[in-house]
Amino acid sequence: MSYNFSNKVALVTGSGRGIGATTAIYLASLGADVVINFFRNRAPAEETAHAVEALGRKAHLVKADVGNPDDVARLIDETTRVFGGLDILVNNAASGYIRPVLEQKVKGWDWTMNINARAALFLSQQAAPIMNARGGGSIVNVSSLGSVRTLPNYVVIGASKAALETVTKYCAVEFSPMNIVVNAVSPGVIETDALDHFENGRQMLDESRKRTPAGRNVTAEDVAHAIAFLCSPHASMIRGQTIVIDGGWLVATL
Repeated sequence: MSYNFSNKVALVTGSGRGIGATTAIYLASLGADVVINFFRNRAPAEETAHAVEALGRKAHLVKADVGNPDDVARLIDETTRVFGGLDILVNNAASGYIRPVLEQKVKGWDWTMNINARAALFLSQQAAPIMNARGGGSIVNVSSLGSVRTLPNYVVIGASKAALETVTKYCAVEFSPMNIVVNAVSPGVIETDALDHFENGRQMLDESRKRTPAGRNVTAEDVAHAIAFLCSPHASMIRGQTIVIDGGWLVATL
């Protein structure tokens, strides 16, 4: 099964590294021009852009904090100004405070919710009319298993991802008349920079691999492939769903 995203424009938030970078590059390999979004670290985002351009596609970097409504509007405006429209939106940017419940603070809750859930809602809201003008599009939100399973010190991130999955369902229903397909993916444990924030990140990788029926951990490439599928015509009747990509870890540990 192959997809052709030629003449398509994709915006991938948080695409300087990890799942976002891998997805941006994979979509480019399928023909899409890509808007690369970053917030703090420009160098990795430039590397992603170079990889996109090496595939013969156009890349445009936009520094924007998706937790800031003004930056959200600017990100969409910049995408439209440079490429003339938008066909694919991948809400991947994420952040959060890894602390036990008794140590969480209001500031951490607001920060996490704004970046992980509110941003996806309002980026989707502003992207929808632009996609509609081009005949439709695809939106994929990146969640995590912490939305349905309790993970150590993950309370605010887990809550934000649960909210993100609910946003996915509502957008899927309301955007369907515009031929915009909205879904989410929920990866298992992946070896990315995010694991550096966990005290036992390496141990989590080892334990996850042992408990995964597929015999290995999920990779960023696995997630990128699923995202591309959800953005393809083959997935047009999958709407409002959260697709778990974990090699069977979740069902094996219920």
